[in-house]
Amino acid sequence: MQTRTLGTSDLQVSALGLGCMGMSFAYGPPPDKQQMIALIRTAVDRGVTLFDTAEAYGPFTNEELVGEALAPFRGQVAIATKFGFSFDPGTEAGQGGLDSRPEHIKQVAEASLRRLKVDAIDLFYQHRVDTNVPIEEVAGAVRELIEEGKVKHFGLSEAGVQTIRRAHAVQPLTAVQSEYSLWWRRPEEELLPTLEELGIGFVAFSPLGKGFLTGKIDETTTFAKDDFRQIVPRFTPEALVDLLAEIAAGRGATPAQIALAWLLAQKPWIVPIPGTTKVARLDENLGAAEIELTADDLGQIEKAASAIAIQGDRYPEELERRTGR
Repeated sequence: MQTRTLGTSDLQVSALGLGCMGMSFAYGPPPDKQQMIALIRTAVDRGVTLFDTAEAYGPFTNEELVGEALAPFRGQVAIATKFGFSFDPGTEAGQGGLDSRPEHIKQVAEASLRRLKVDAIDLFYQHRVDTNVPIEEVAGAVRELIEEGKVKHFGLSEAGVQTIRRAHAVQPLTAVQSEYSLWWRRPEEELLPTLEELGIGFVAFSPLGKGFLTGKIDETTTFAKDDFRQIVPRFTPEALVDLLAEIAAGRGATPAQIALAWLLAQKPWIVPIPGTTKVARLDENLGAAEIELTADDLGQIEKAASAIAIQGDRYPEELERRTGR
């Protein structure tokens, strides 16, 4: 597995990471825990060194899963987790609201360290911007955790460029995590140029458009009642998936691999974190790192994608309000 460095930091990770959220949260009934532990360990065997989780996934159960699975590999892998929500007993993740008060951040860090079974959190993201707490206070709290040796790197998730600049001035950011794919290209407008200017890495979640770029989901697909995609308003025109399939056929690849290879070709400091619960899909996704798209391939994708209007927002309105601030 090739490696990449996140921005100008010293955090070097595999070119493709593994998003672990769906192993216990958001995409229908959670799979068998032991199978997911085996999957995570298989990813390590395949060369994956970046694993993404959050206290909100469950809540808490995903961190516990990742901590148990990666316990034998301390020092060999990087675990990213997140703070920024409060949880009311008996409610689903995030329903308690946002909470990035410095004292809460430090409480979350201690709890995450225990669940992940580590001495230091490799990458600690603010999950969503909390407008009730100045970002300078958030960055200051994480800086103190770094000084105490409990956190190694600071990140933001789904933050706007002004928030990024203000945070970075207090405690340099190693990475910003946001959604990015051929299905959602808004980061190209302001976010990616800002990160390049500041030397911050980019971790792309939902790099397969929540599965819509694989060619296996269309307007007739039905999801489990507790699958997050039930409430996603956006869909991908068949023309885009058809193009990916056409290029894939000429390379002995799959549409998903071409979509991931396209992301890897955008910037050398971008690390996608596709999630999966199946070993076959893991291997398919990791195969994208071996595909080098030609200038003609990239031009063909760009030309076709720019002519396609993808309909609908990526989140329902109440979730979209928590992003890009």
